[in-house]
Amino acid sequence: MDNSMEGLLDTYLFETNSLLDSLDELLINAEKTADFSEDDVNEIFRSMHTIKGSSAMLEFNSLMEIAHHIEDLFFYIRENGIDSLNSEHKKDLFNLMFKSTDKLREEIQKVENNEPLEDNIDSFVTEINNLLNKISNKTADGAAQTTANTAPAAGSQAGASAAAPAPLSRADMPYLLHVYFEDGCGMEHLRAFMLINSLQETDMEFAYYPEDIDTNPDTDETIIDNGFYIAFKTEADLENAAKVVDGSQHIRSYEMVDNSASEGANEEPPAPAVQAASAPAPDAPAASQAPAAKPAASQAPAAKKKAPASHGAVKQDLISVNLSKLDALVAIVGEIVTTESMVTSSPDLQGLRLDNFTKSARQLRKLTDDLQDISMSLRMVSVSGVFQKMNRIVRDMKQALNKDVRLTIIGENTEVDKTIVDNISDPLMHMVRNAMDHGIEENVQDRIDAGKNPQGEIILSATHTGSEVIISVTDDGRGMDTQAILAKAERNGILVKPPEDYSKKEILALLMTPGFSTNTEVTEYSGRGVGLDVVKKNVESIGGVINITSEFGKGSCMTLRIPLTLAIADGMEISVGDSIFTIPISDIRSSFKASEADIVYDPSGHEIIRRMDEFYPVIRLHELYGIQDACTTIDDGILMWLESGDKSYCLFVDKLIGEQQVVVKPLPPYLQYFNIKEAGISSCTILGNGNISIILDVASVYNAAQNML
Repeated sequence: MDNSMEGLLDTYLFETNSLLDSLDELLINAEKTADFSEDDVNEIFRSMHTIKGSSAMLEFNSLMEIAHHIEDLFFYIRENGIDSLNSEHKKDLFNLMFKSTDKLREEIQKVENNEPLEDNIDSFVTEINNLLNKISNKTADGAAQTTANTAPAAGSQAGASAAAPAPLSRADMPYLLHVYFEDGCGMEHLRAFMLINSLQETDMEFAYYPEDIDTNPDTDETIIDNGFYIAFKTEADLENAAKVVDGSQHIRSYEMVDNSASEGANEEPPAPAVQAASAPAPDAPAASQAPAAKPAASQAPAAKKKAPASHGAVKQDLISVNLSKLDALVAIVGEIVTTESMVTSSPDLQGLRLDNFTKSARQLRKLTDDLQDISMSLRMVSVSGVFQKMNRIVRDMKQALNKDVRLTIIGENTEVDKTIVDNISDPLMHMVRNAMDHGIEENVQDRIDAGKNPQGEIILSATHTGSEVIISVTDDGRGMDTQAILAKAERNGILVKPPEDYSKKEILALLMTPGFSTNTEVTEYSGRGVGLDVVKKNVESIGGVINITSEFGKGSCMTLRIPLTLAIADGMEISVGDSIFTIPISDIRSSFKASEADIVYDPSGHEIIRRMDEFYPVIRLHELYGIQDACTTIDDGILMWLESGDKSYCLFVDKLIGEQQVVVKPLPPYLQYFNIKEAGISSCTILGNGNISIILDVASVYNAAQNML
């Protein structure tokens, strides 16, 4: 596949997926009111028309066929009004539309995975046609006739005649817009089709030529030679259309022509004269050419013509960029940050008084910081897309489980790194499913007896807290029975200490053990023991943590704490012996000096220290990693109070070197064979002097220290 086709395919996939996401959101909101609005019907019609045309152009026949028949269905609804459908028809229509978007997504995924599309979709098309026959009171025998009557012609638009628009020189549409695209821009028929789609979003009536731009790539030659024509009924529509063309890309020039005063306008010219103007000479500007008058109108006064100034395309403010290019940009910025640190920290400069160099270095640091912020902001996207998908999951499970539940979304505009957004979709899906299946009561009377609203509620929220985002899934269901969880864990043999020694938080954490499930029956949604362990694994893979809280009889809450970005982070450099480590600033509560007299011992003989009226364990990093020549007495070193998720402790180190913005580098894959992440090592970074600093995972350090006891 050449670069142009690959770029076209990327655009197609992006736009089609965006349309399907919008359709899902539209259908969810419409189903809540059990009705479609007129705007909803028009939006679905336009979306299917767009998917049909772009799929046909790329020869994705299954996608084109499905979209075409749904377009037929909504053409009928649009012509006859949504009120022509009864409640049963609307319910069937909702179910069909959800199935249709799922089917379209299946085919899109095949395109993305370079798999062959489905050859036979007759059964699905028949299902669409059957509903069309049902709502139009037609029998199955009349299906072909229904499709023929309702299918819009290739040149039809909202509110326009379904007849072919050629010839355009006619009395009812005397105002012409003659458009020329930039030389060599390619895919002229597609660009004309996108221009028509933009005009269809308005209420104006128009026709265009060539009329088969959405299905016939050969129209490229016609558009290149003769331009693209659009005809309007009123001068106001012509003016408004010109504004749309002004905002379009790859427009070389256009001309507005008023033929309303021409004699013979009511005559039908022969088919070859369908073009309202002859093509301009190759070396002459298109805007300087006026349409040739028809022979029948040769005695008429000259047609009134708008000033054909060369209208350049207005550039759009938004562009789509391949994620791999953003990854490359962030990588380069990371190298710049590292190189800047190496230059300013060079040993050759130690002890020298270089005022000008220091001033320039400060300016360079400011610019690199700004460059980091901008490059990272390019990768930041809102979580709204992922959150809105949960609406569909709740809707499907409501019907499958016969539970009345509403989903409340809070903070959907919260922005995080694109990589993180891609990785939290599955965890959120499992969490929402868990809340629907395990959390919300099956019997409505149980909720009423407990003084709750008969309708259950699941709250999906996202908030920023400094350098991380907190995403939570809360339900007002029956909560979690910790004793039942503990008993099931004991039967499964996954307890590592006596049951009475487990705290409530530790019991709830057992839910994330692989293979653990409290359901006694295997259903479509749960009971196989896969779910929360997948959530934990996926969240930890992006540097996040998950925490579960619950109150029996009142509900549960699952909380994800995820870093805003994975590439560049603020860290505190520390030294232990001759080794340098980096600890994320977001995990540090405070640092303080202490003495041996401040250390006390628990009944097992482990060191603990009191902070803020609470006792926290003390972990000596040099003992954990066997580092020689490190400080061994509390008075000589420093304690760092760290907290990550439900882990909080004090880490004993030699000294603090200073805060530094570091570029996070992943560790080589072969090191995973040594389970280094379980030892508290998450990644690394390159220091200004060229040495490597290990970045610690605060939660894993605590777990590793406990395993040594």
